[in-house]
Formats: sequence, C-alpha cells, structure tokens
Amino acid sequence: MDIGVVFQLDPPARRVVELSQRAEAAGFSHVWSFDSHLLWQEPYVIYSAILAATEKVIVGPMVTNPGTRDVTVTASTFATLNEMYGNRTVCGIGRGDSARRTLGLPPVDIAHLREAVGVIRALANGREATHRGIEMRLPWVKESALEVWVAAYGPKAIKVTGEVGDGFILQLADLDITEWMIKHVRRAAEQAGRDPSTVKICVAAPAYVGDDLAHQRDQVRWFGGMVGNHIADIVARYGDHGAVPHALAEYIKGRQGYDYAEHGRADNAHTAFVTDDIVDRFCVLGPAQAHIDKLTRLKELGVDQFAVYLQHDDMDHTLAAYGESVIPAIKALDRVVPTV
Repeated sequence: MDIGVVFQLDPPARRVVELSQRAEAAGFSHVWSFDSHLLWQEPYVIYSAILAATEKVIVGPMVTNPGTRDVTVTASTFATLNEMYGNRTVCGIGRGDSARRTLGLPPVDIAHLREAVGVIRALANGREATHRGIEMRLPWVKESALEVWVAAYGPKAIKVTGEVGDGFILQLADLDITEWMIKHVRRAAEQAGRDPSTVKICVAAPAYVGDDLAHQRDQVRWFGGMVGNHIADIVARYGDHGAVPHALAEYIKGRQGYDYAEHGRADNAHTAFVTDDIVDRFCVLGPAQAHIDKLTRLKELGVDQFAVYLQHDDMDHTLAAYGESVIPAIKALDRVVPTV
C-alpha cells in the first residue's frame, strides 16, 4: 500500500516544496494538494516546483473539478508537467465543493463530471476526445500517461467512479464505511464490464501521531465538519436511507451550517456536532502503532493508498514519524508472501 500526503497551499509556497522533499525522503509516494483558488495558492505552479525539486513523488490535486478548471486546459497542464518531469502526475477530480461554493456556484452535475474524466484522460494521454461537439486532441503529446481518480460519496458519483475512473478517492478512514464504498465502486465497475480490481482505492484522512488523544481530536475535528458538508448535500437530495452508509447520514443531524473561510482549518468553528467517536472513526490518531494497526486494516479491505491530511499543529513530527515507523511497517506487509 502506498502512503501519500495532502497539503493545503498556504503561503509561503516554498514551505510546501520543502515539505514535499522531506515527504519523498521519508518514503511517501504521492504529494496531493487542495485545489480552491480563492482559498489557497495556485496548485499547478507549485506542482512544477515540487517536481523540479524531487525525483520520484507523484503530484496531483485532491481534488480539482471541471467547473472552475476547463478540462482542455487541465489536460494540457498535466501533459506539460509529464513532458517536463516524466509521468509523475495524477488527476484527482470531483464535482467541486469549496472551489465552486466560494464563487457562489453549486457543484457540477454528474454528467459533466463523467465527461470530464474521459476528456482529460484522453487528451492528456495523446488521444482524441470529443468535447462540446468538437473532436480535438493535443498534437504535441507523445508519451504522457495520466490516470484520473474520482472523489465520491454519493450514489451517482460512486457509480461514475466504478464505470470510468482509474481510481476512487474516499475522504475518510472509517473501516465500515470504507468497506461499503469499495463494494459499491467495484460493483459499478463490474456492471460496466470492467475488471473491478483495476480501479485503485485511495483513502484520505487526517493522521496525527502522538499520545495526547484529546488534543489530537480537537486538532482534526475540522475534518468531520468538511465531510459533513458533502454528506448533507447527499442526504438533502436522496434522503437518509440507502444512498450513503447509515453512519454517515446519522452523524450530520446536528450540523448547522458551514463557513468556507474556515474550510480545512484546525480552528474551524462549525464542528460542534462532530463527536469524539466520529473523529476516531474518520481519522487516524494515537501513537505510531495505532496508525500501523488501522492502516493494516485498510490494506486488508483493498485500499491501495492512504493519503495523510497534515492540517494540524504537529505536522513536522507526524511526517517524520510516518517515515521512521509507519511507512516501513506498511511496506513490510507488502513484502509478506501469503501462505497457500
């Protein structure tokens, strides 16, 4: 199982580049970032600097969207980065939450998302695509290889993920919910005539290594608020029976709104409804061995990558602890040959 890391792009950008270098040295496989241009700095500029300063890490947004980013420009950007630095990019994409809502716009519809996956992947890989009724390609693209991973919670987005996505991004680390989501993504892939095992599974969630569990919970409680914002939309559209796992629909009942100015912040004021139990289920907390244990369980469920959100007050220590203890332990599991 790969271990990635997710950064917010607060200035100075050079700090993100330095952290990315440290992440590569520690054994992280991927460097992801938020993509909301009114809230943080421009990711694709920073990706170029990260790729120039590293040798192996793969970079990409968690996640972009086809509403604020024209799909042809997105494809060209990734293909350019691949030409410059080798095929070291991945495109995480969704319907758009903070990037769209801070503009006063709703997330894009599912049809738009589905088309975007196909168009971005085709163009960035040097193939022809039809977009807005026009056949097009990027004639200069020769060897670029890009995968498009879809972030999803709701039933229609999960279906699209299984049908057309190269990967599935689930932004929470609850074991039961992860198992439910993987099952539905793989079912959609199978029903579309695809090999379900070809859809890569990425779980992303805050991780904080340490012994003060109460403090850790307070530092990552923002994540339950962020997830709740997504789930509230789904429950409002589909009701609270069957569209998402019951545990997701249940916990948002105390939610009373959301302020995107505090999106992804440890001091987010809109998290009173997020209980300690939800924090423990959605995140990965405690000493290093607790992280190893939970990631082992995720790996057993079929997760191909765990991506660490580092939005808390001890990111340097957690990054180092993953490099020293967690990543070597998980890589050791990858080397174990199962007995027959």
